[in-house]
Amino acid sequence: MEAYETYQTPLSSRYASKEMAHLFSPAHRFKTWRELWLNLAIAEKQLGLPIPDEALEQMKSNLDLTAEQFDVAAKEEKKRRHDVMAHVHTFGQVAPAAAGIIHLGATSCYVTDNADLIFMRTGLTFLLKSLAVVISRLSAFAAQYRALPTLGFTHFQPAQLTTVGKRATLWIQELLWDLRNIKRARNDIGFRGVKGTTGTQASFLTLFDGDHDKVEELDKLVTKLSGFDYAYPVTSQTYSRKIDIDVLAPLASLGATAHKIATDLRLLANLKEVEEPFESTQIGSSAMAYKRNPMRSERVCSLSRHLMVLHQNALMTSSVQWFERTLDDSANRRITLPEAFLTADIVLSTLQNVCEGLVVYPRVIARRISQELPFMATENIIMSIVKKGGDRQEAHEKIRVLSHEAAHQVKNLGLENDLIARVRNDPYFSPIHEELEQLLEPQTFIGRAPEQVDKFLKEWVQPALDEEELKVAVADGVKVELSV
Repeated sequence: MEAYETYQTPLSSRYASKEMAHLFSPAHRFKTWRELWLNLAIAEKQLGLPIPDEALEQMKSNLDLTAEQFDVAAKEEKKRRHDVMAHVHTFGQVAPAAAGIIHLGATSCYVTDNADLIFMRTGLTFLLKSLAVVISRLSAFAAQYRALPTLGFTHFQPAQLTTVGKRATLWIQELLWDLRNIKRARNDIGFRGVKGTTGTQASFLTLFDGDHDKVEELDKLVTKLSGFDYAYPVTSQTYSRKIDIDVLAPLASLGATAHKIATDLRLLANLKEVEEPFESTQIGSSAMAYKRNPMRSERVCSLSRHLMVLHQNALMTSSVQWFERTLDDSANRRITLPEAFLTADIVLSTLQNVCEGLVVYPRVIARRISQELPFMATENIIMSIVKKGGDRQEAHEKIRVLSHEAAHQVKNLGLENDLIARVRNDPYFSPIHEELEQLLEPQTFIGRAPEQVDKFLKEWVQPALDEEELKVAVADGVKVELSV
């Protein structure tokens, strides 16, 4: 791929998918401009303007820019200080029969804004498919570990047990909401259409000798030729920059979800319970050879923060648009919009790679449970002794004393939790000594977690992924291999 074909950003050069990088490349952008000029000419001719067939044929034959045409456009822009007019003249050189009618009646935002709407709608479709694959991979993980008990954490302090699979469903549920929100944003995108310099369509009304019906029909025809069901009913020179807010909001929300998932995985890596993929030759630290840093999850967190703050650019830009338009939106949007989509794309591909290679360490998980479960089992022990005829308050006091003694062993002496051994050695609890193993079985502490996983995957995840465009994406999903 030539340099002029790639959007010039460090993100796309190494990590973005080829389709997303191409979507925001100069080659695709300027080809889209030419397609929009062609659609306008086709519609204008259909409604009676004297545009020769040769002009349309030459335009159709020269939609793709060559390297030479990029050089011409660069020279034209340096001379004219106007990117759109530079490309109008460049297009006219390879389609001379159309040179006099390219951009007829239009303003720059006819191509720039309509193209951005096309790119955003297409980009959201790409992201929906990538997100569906991530959900699918993580759902397989949840199903596999639906019943594996693990210590729950609230305030990052030991809490009641859950399962590895149930914890994963919490991540998946947020991803499903992101899927819904991105789909809504995509389906809501309309077309700017053919509106003229301040949105009044005055230039087109002049072209069609005051025929309002033809101007309205022109707007509808160009909208349809460009692949949209509807155009925004009113615009200024630009489409409202509030649309950018609506598009970037679900991407920022996706960033929050991805950051939460990756943070959980980083914490689990520290606990040595679950780890992201780590190649046999991978180096975690240049100094500490033993380290296995969760660098993929750290990358997700890093880029997700960037993705979340990009939404602020859209908010600020929309809020300061004066009257029918001001150009201080342009430079910001040329960075913000591609960066948002490229970043979201990389976050999802990295997250997919992580989810496809998660490593679970059941023995480490079981050991941590064994360290904390005795304290959690105290209520069950009290209930069992009462069932055998004991006094609840007396049993409570006995357990309280023994628990504090065991806690002293753990916290002050650095020893293992010996609460159960103390219970076994106390004659007061002899009526339930034979039940202690059963009372300490982790499976009895996970409630309905496995059943919740099964129901969630069946009733919520599967229907979401069964939509045709997503079903194909999941079936065709290729395992992601990442460079460092």
